[in-house]
Amino acid sequence: MPELPEVEVVRRGLERWVAHRTVADVEVLHPRAVRRHIAGGEDFAHRLKGQRFGVPERRGKYLWLPLEPTGGAVLAHLGMSGQLLVQPAEAPDEKHLRIRVRFADALGTELRFIDQRTFGGLSLHETGPDGLPDVIAHIARDPLDPKFDDAAFHEALRRRRTTIKRALLDQSLISGVGNIYADEALWRSRLHYERPTTGFTRPRTAELLGHVRDVMNAALAVGGTSFDSLYVNVNGESGYFDRSLDAYGREGEPCRRCGTTIRRRPWMNRSSYFCPRCQRPPRAPAAVS
Repeated sequence: MPELPEVEVVRRGLERWVAHRTVADVEVLHPRAVRRHIAGGEDFAHRLKGQRFGVPERRGKYLWLPLEPTGGAVLAHLGMSGQLLVQPAEAPDEKHLRIRVRFADALGTELRFIDQRTFGGLSLHETGPDGLPDVIAHIARDPLDPKFDDAAFHEALRRRRTTIKRALLDQSLISGVGNIYADEALWRSRLHYERPTTGFTRPRTAELLGHVRDVMNAALAVGGTSFDSLYVNVNGESGYFDRSLDAYGREGEPCRRCGTTIRRRPWMNRSSYFCPRCQRPPRAPAAVS
């Protein structure tokens, strides 16, 4: 599933190619692509026609297109394989094209939602005073948000009485960090994924947040991380950060810092990659929430 850098790359592409364009027509080609829009595909298409997209916004892994001037927003769920592509109107349809948005201008491009596994989709939602879609109002700010509160995060981290990787993936504490970038930041911080959060000092939390931001900014600079053809930007191009990963996906390879073999362990229906020498496990199991 795309994490913050991948979603931000898509957001920037939409800002360039879709912002301030008026919708002329919408085709919903698969009902699962609008299953979160309870009224169905016909209502989704009818309500979106004639609307103008504002500047796309993001919080963590969540991306939405504000609607002008009526308010509300189109929330995009990319899921495991969702793609938002800006394509020439005459381009052949993609095999897994689910939604097509045509525009009322002469630019000659349209917005397409492609989703091979149909876990993602688009939906219309009301927005609050801050412009946030109502269904994601509970999501915390992400570490690249200028309004992210480092001190409040530290206090919440210590109160949560959990382990550090669980905390990094808890979207009510900090949004946008998924499995890949959690493993990368923990490797850079020399922290084992089962380290209890109750023992974190302010300097340790600040160091970890610094590494989270560094790894995300580095991924942004090269278009995100792509392990297959399912994650692409709006022009269909893959990201290249997978070539720079230090821990994630490197089982059996030497640690770039000490040479010890990187290990992988099953973790919460995922995998955790770590260096057993640089990231020593805690001495006793920690109670988790």
